[in-house]
Amino acid sequence: MDTVRLAYGETGLDLRVDPAVTTVVTPKHHPVSAPPREVLRRALREPVAGPPLRDRVRRGQTVAISACDGTRPQPRHLMIPAILEELDGLVDLADVVVLVATGTHRGNTEAELRAMFGDEVVDTVRIVNHDARDRASLTWMGTLGADVPVWLNSEWVDADVRITTGFVEPHFFAGFSGGPKLVAPGLAALETVLVLHDARRIGHPRATWGIIEGNPVHDDVRAIAAATGVTFGFDVVLNQDKEVVAAFGGDLLAMHAAAVRTARSVAMQPVPQLFDVVVTTNSGYPLDQNLYQAVKGMSAAYEVVKPGGTIVCAAECRDGFPDHGSYREVLASADSPAALFAEISSREVTVPDQWQVQIQARIQADCRVVMRTSHLSDAQLATAHLSQTADISLAVAEALAAAGPDARLCVLPEGPQTIPYVEGVRR
Repeated sequence: MDTVRLAYGETGLDLRVDPAVTTVVTPKHHPVSAPPREVLRRALREPVAGPPLRDRVRRGQTVAISACDGTRPQPRHLMIPAILEELDGLVDLADVVVLVATGTHRGNTEAELRAMFGDEVVDTVRIVNHDARDRASLTWMGTLGADVPVWLNSEWVDADVRITTGFVEPHFFAGFSGGPKLVAPGLAALETVLVLHDARRIGHPRATWGIIEGNPVHDDVRAIAAATGVTFGFDVVLNQDKEVVAAFGGDLLAMHAAAVRTARSVAMQPVPQLFDVVVTTNSGYPLDQNLYQAVKGMSAAYEVVKPGGTIVCAAECRDGFPDHGSYREVLASADSPAALFAEISSREVTVPDQWQVQIQARIQADCRVVMRTSHLSDAQLATAHLSQTADISLAVAEALAAAGPDARLCVLPEGPQTIPYVEGVRR
């Protein structure tokens, strides 16, 4: 037997596998080519399209910078200082605000902000958690894209200079993260997010990993960003160690398209077949903080599991379901995953967090999902129509035995950091 180390919390988890029946899909090794500070500076000064950042800013202007929230491994502690250094002498720090693009997630605590941005940024620049439910902090921008009512964070709208910062990786229904997503849903109102994530868009066959063109979610996200204006986009691509392997700056959509090309080569890999059992994770901390986020790991596994097969998902879930938002309530609102999926798919009015449940229910209606967590009980998971194992190696061995003598196993130790796919097969 071989041992595969799974990304799980901050410590990892060991899985014992028979190498004769196992395919392990790990991120391609992409070494760091230069110090991150140098890579980031080059992206700001030698953009993909348009002039350098400093040439787009005039003395005395106000600046808003959009950044990912704490559930994303963006190197904010490197990217924000790189921007501030580039604008040094041109913009006063008192005229800069960093907006945490929470979307509909909870705001980050001060301790989390310090871990995310570093003490120096927190102590010298104003940082604001976007609140999608606070109408007083939002500005109406009109109906954009395919009839999306758009409200955006007022501090973002009112700033003279608007800079998005993010990281680009495959996304399970938006195609890829980063770029325009740092405007909407990141800085949008709840009402805007509900339309962007309605059942029709989420259920579209092109609303999936690795597709942005013709993806109704990403098409509207791009339309909103283009119509409302971004001064400069700044994205990175990370390797499996969360190190910066490439950085991109410039006009938002051209910059993001270049980052997507690199991210696709880094984070998507073909496999020869579908598998009876697939083990996945949600890439460890901070991405596996709750069950809601772990749906991404399930979705990565779903790309290569046989119909009726088994997915075993290891996610620490230190933040539970979580308790905020509507995810837990929606999960428990029907008697089975099939009933959940059918009910959500027919809705005309979107309920917060139903999109995550819609994807999860589709997966669970098609195959068995077993969880390995450290902070959710068997009874709690049962309300989400999920079972749990305390011994992930035993659970995998039993699932393979039940599938028969020719059963095959696929392991995604880093979860959605690498998305497997079978050529010609789309779930």
